[in-house]
Amino acid sequence: MDLTTTYMGLELKHPIIASASPLSESVDGIRRLEDSGAAAIVMFSLFEEQIHHENEAFSHFMEAGTQSFAESLSYFPAVDAFPAGPDNYLELIRTASETIEIPLIASLNCATAHGWVEYAKQMEQAGAKGLELNIYAVEPNLEISSLEVEQRYLDILKTVKSAVGIPVALKLSPFFSAFGHMAKQLDDAGADALVLFNRFYQPDIDTEHLEVNSTLHLSNADEIRLPLLWIALLHGQIKASIGATRGVQTADEIVKYLLAGADTVMTASALLRNGPAYLGELLAGLTRWMESRQFESVARLRGVMSHSRVANPKAFERANYIKMLESYQPNYRQ
Repeated sequence: MDLTTTYMGLELKHPIIASASPLSESVDGIRRLEDSGAAAIVMFSLFEEQIHHENEAFSHFMEAGTQSFAESLSYFPAVDAFPAGPDNYLELIRTASETIEIPLIASLNCATAHGWVEYAKQMEQAGAKGLELNIYAVEPNLEISSLEVEQRYLDILKTVKSAVGIPVALKLSPFFSAFGHMAKQLDDAGADALVLFNRFYQPDIDTEHLEVNSTLHLSNADEIRLPLLWIALLHGQIKASIGATRGVQTADEIVKYLLAGADTVMTASALLRNGPAYLGELLAGLTRWMESRQFESVARLRGVMSHSRVANPKAFERANYIKMLESYQPNYRQ
């Protein structure tokens, strides 16, 4: 059975990638992910704010643009809370890339196109085989238009692509008024991969103490449906690779993402819940399913249930919305 796949130009032995998480914060952690069977590893994210801090501009940066980012001052983590600064991050790439055989993909969590691109170059020089840009920003300024927000994404991509020779992926949120058009623009601008979707870690409100809480909740399998929809719609429509992320808990979610048209499937929450060794169970589950359905390769499996290949493509469109509402039966007793 041929499990190989290609993701943003990188040849992988199978489609399951360990996505950005605390599990990659050390060389030992990275080795453990490789030993457990990951086809590639996306490192934990280096934040744009950390780089500004390293350049002794952090205080000004925070005061001048706090409300431009998802992490506001009221719940932005203290500088000391970050696991590693830029220099330590680069050294980790350098050391880990020399000790593992699978691709190591660096991750930058950014919101602007300024002041940090030099570190993208240094990540490449340190040995990263690819770069994932996690563009994470909430725009609270009501005067900023959707076109301006979209242009910011395109500017970041173009700036980074012009600075590095390694492939660049964008990890996106679904919050665009016309996501398909935005994906096409990024594809035309040279994105090597689109990763669907980022999770916005939105704050909650403590009604007892009247405080804003920022508690992290790991994803669950119910979150697969939105990225599943857009992967099925985009498959065959863009040149960029498609990486699926969010909601992967079992091999079943991996199969669904591949059927929709993903080139790779990424998971972090399942590994944080079950440990890196769970990668082996996920891969075994994928293999068993393919054998039971007589799929000889991932290439044959990919996109079988995409929008362009299913018998009824309207199942991905508005008609299915109406059908689902009509079919719902309340489970309470009259």
